[in-house]
Amino acid sequence: MIRDAPTVEQAIRRVAGDGASIVSETAVSGGCVSGGRRVDTSTGESFFVKTGSALPSRMFSCEAAGLEALRLAGGPRVPRVAAVWAGPDASFIVMEWIEQGARGRRFARDLGVQLATMHRGRHVDQFGFETDNYIGSTPQPNGWMPSWHDFFRERRIGFQARLARDRGVIDASLAQEIDAVLGRLESLIPAPEYPSLLHGDLWGGNYLVDRSGAPVLIDPAVYFGHREADLAMTELFGGFPARFFHAYHEAWPLDSGYSERVPLYNLYHVLNHANMFGGSYVSSARSILRRYR
Repeated sequence: MIRDAPTVEQAIRRVAGDGASIVSETAVSGGCVSGGRRVDTSTGESFFVKTGSALPSRMFSCEAAGLEALRLAGGPRVPRVAAVWAGPDASFIVMEWIEQGARGRRFARDLGVQLATMHRGRHVDQFGFETDNYIGSTPQPNGWMPSWHDFFRERRIGFQARLARDRGVIDASLAQEIDAVLGRLESLIPAPEYPSLLHGDLWGGNYLVDRSGAPVLIDPAVYFGHREADLAMTELFGGFPARFFHAYHEAWPLDSGYSERVPLYNLYHVLNHANMFGGSYVSSARSILRRYR
């Protein structure tokens, strides 16, 4: 992976060859927080480039680290990162271009089985990740902790709640409700078998279907945590076929009571969306908390 080319053009020449040149660029969706474009070169190779001058300079470096971690875990395909740059005035990431296609007949089953494989693929003895990263545009602290309950309380829901309170997104009453639920976290969610590598932001917009009909994961917010948290996120906005869930459960069954824990795991993402977008997400957080009084 190239990290010392400060412009997209230099990075692509380093990757595709010194004689390569950019012959066309086409704007495409790059996610919620960054612009994206397809770059075609004179060598016939195409790349997906995301840029963001107003974004934190580390954001794309964190994305690159997350994609590499997912690749090593042996689960679903992820884009190969060719180059990344984090500068004071601009940052970018250059990835292989994924030619998209229609879901294959085995798509849902393969995604479920491959996600279970990813969750089993790398073992560590603590919860967190080697570096802090981002969930959308929000910082995501990943300092290692030996307890899943402490990590989820402090680094996930507690962090988002403090951020929301400081920004005036939630009031003191809602903050107290969150604290009350966090105080009972050990009785509400189980400890996992071991810390699993999670995608971290696994909603329906963060997977693609490649030309062969196979799943591809993109835009991770990785950390080692409870695999239930990844599964819960897939249920927040929809977009995952029922066969996906069946295949995952067949490959690695979840503990009983998982469905009752889904809203609590997703409180993290609801609070993050409240911090980013406000609006109805605050009401959604209140509704979740009522379930656990």
